[in-house]
Amino acid sequence: MKIGFDHKKYLEEQSKYILERVNDYDKLYLEFGGKLLFDLHAKRVLPGFDENAKIKLLHKLKEKVEIIICVYAGDIERNKIRGDFGITYDMDVLRLIDDLRGYDLEVNSVVITRYDDQPSTTVFINKLERRGIKVYKHRATKGYPTDVETIVSEEGYGKNPYIETTRPIVVVTAPGPGSGKLATCLSQLYHENKRGKVAGYSKFETFPVWNVPLKHPLNIAYEAATADLKDVNMIDSFHFDAYNKVSINYNRDIETFPVLKRIIEKITGEESVYKSPTDMGVNRVGFGIIDDEVVREASKQEIIRRYFKTGCEYKKGYVDKETFQRVKLIMEELNLKDSDRNVVMPAREYSAKLKQKAEENEICPVVTIELYDGTILTGRSSDIMDATAAVVLNAVKYLANISDSIHLISPVILEPIINLKMKTLDTKNTALSCEEVLIALSICAATNPTAQAAMEKLTMIRGCQAHSTTILRKSDEQTFIKLGIDITCEAEYPTENLYYNN
Repeated sequence: MKIGFDHKKYLEEQSKYILERVNDYDKLYLEFGGKLLFDLHAKRVLPGFDENAKIKLLHKLKEKVEIIICVYAGDIERNKIRGDFGITYDMDVLRLIDDLRGYDLEVNSVVITRYDDQPSTTVFINKLERRGIKVYKHRATKGYPTDVETIVSEEGYGKNPYIETTRPIVVVTAPGPGSGKLATCLSQLYHENKRGKVAGYSKFETFPVWNVPLKHPLNIAYEAATADLKDVNMIDSFHFDAYNKVSINYNRDIETFPVLKRIIEKITGEESVYKSPTDMGVNRVGFGIIDDEVVREASKQEIIRRYFKTGCEYKKGYVDKETFQRVKLIMEELNLKDSDRNVVMPAREYSAKLKQKAEENEICPVVTIELYDGTILTGRSSDIMDATAAVVLNAVKYLANISDSIHLISPVILEPIINLKMKTLDTKNTALSCEEVLIALSICAATNPTAQAAMEKLTMIRGCQAHSTTILRKSDEQTFIKLGIDITCEAEYPTENLYYNN
């Protein structure tokens, strides 16, 4: 894989600027934009970026850091999904706590934002508290966003409970955007000021990249990733007016900056040190780019992936048509076609051939995968296994130089599993999923050196690209995520079933 980003240089730059901000205050509330862990979007558009760069940076500062996790009650109620993992936001909070603890980072508490006694959220609060996690409930702030006098008063932020913190850097993070991180930071600034402490606010930014051109594919890929939020990249007019320098930010930060600046000045009683939204952020991503062409191409490919992803989400009912159309317009803006993704046309063509031989209107699921040497391999669904399983087996056989005619998994292993699903578990879809086939392969590897040789090649498909002619089952989608394969899907279900496609 071609590298376009210097991860080490980025970490050095980012940590240096964070520590500079901390020196100005008794306590710094640091809002984290984007994903704190497993930032797969950044990894895809910046080849060479470590998906856990942020958490590793915090681990270096662990003696100075504690973490608050925010989650919006409305997202819990509507079971909002984190796309990278296919889990709901409340479950992602639990995962986030476990992962942070794994890096020896102190999790202070969870803040439920805009809480209004929603029933599912109340159950989640109970679950956290009964496992020993501190929970704070913040209701909607009276007067927000325009009535600054009310916001910065006992009727506004004063209504929120004060979160007790002890370390100089308080990281405020969340499963995703719109979780109330900024409001939580400002509420804490209010309470700290009332207690006579000098507290500051800053934002750990990743995208958009302020010192990369507005129409650079890297920044446009951010628009595609946040199409459901209707984020639009813009030139930061406040930064230009203050410094006569072009800087890129996005509409929500630019629109809210005047009010945010007034709120901070009202809380502190002093003129804000920030003259623009860009000033508020710590974003050194642009300084880590070492090959612009590599980053441009990776970003274009990410936009195509987002196009397929949004199409599937629209089919599933997760997003509206406007969101899908927005990503489509972004594709057109860069003159991109879905076929510009190498694995798409081979999958479509093979599926079309299978349909010609099959019964009328029968859907023939096919998955293709592109290996690092440019080889594209194909797998199709059968009564025995899903197309995802077939293509992974074909890939590891190719990498291990195993003849296609050799069966890696003995029927003695496969048949009992299929019978278990069919006769004992009464499963409607008896074809083995990718995970089930890999478990069967690992069993065979214990006694079969050929199967063992194939198993050892699984790590070589991490980071490869794949495409499916139908929407994947959740289990197969999750397995591909664990294998590190970037897969896209056509917005078509494999069968007419409503429940048994899941």
